[in-house]
Amino acid sequence: MRTFISSSAAPAAGAALLDPSRATERAPDKFRVRFETTKGPFVVEVTRAWAPRGADRFYNLVRAGYYDDVAFFRVIEGFMVQFGINGDPRVNAAWQTARIPDDPVTQSNRRGMVTYAMARPDTRTTQLFINFRDNKGLDGQGFAPFGGVVEGLSVVDSLYSGYGEGAPRGMGPDQGRAQGEGNAYLRGTFPRMDFVKTARVAKP
Repeated sequence: MRTFISSSAAPAAGAALLDPSRATERAPDKFRVRFETTKGPFVVEVTRAWAPRGADRFYNLVRAGYYDDVAFFRVIEGFMVQFGINGDPRVNAAWQTARIPDDPVTQSNRRGMVTYAMARPDTRTTQLFINFRDNKGLDGQGFAPFGGVVEGLSVVDSLYSGYGEGAPRGMGPDQGRAQGEGNAYLRGTFPRMDFVKTARVAKP
């Protein structure tokens, strides 16, 4: 059984979350992250060789506590679940332009694979999605998976999907407001939305 870092070794918030220039540590070749959520736990295993830049960014974000208290704000049944907008607008402002270059696509967007969301090439920052199904069509669009859910995929499947697509196309959150107003907007307007409670890197 794997053990996870204790609360005394948990990443500190504050300066690291407000300064993307600190997010430069090289990730291990392979590591796991345990997500505790409002629906239960799931574990993501990352293989750095699949997408090194993406894996490094994810590792640094988790170590800084970025994904703690973060909403699963876009849950599309039969497609994917997206998250990675921080609950603090100050943190979102700090990371909004902290883009990383694309990685070559070496793995397919199969069910359970974890990938960065992006608006166009070389715009990856903090937002991730987990594939609910095999979404091979995303491979040719440059979406490069860096890991996959290895435990608790049923938890991911159970995340609340009733709000559907985001505004203005659907009834879900407006990403601009979520970035600018944080969890005050998300919790106040979408009370059934599920959240990450904590995300922690596992000990080797």
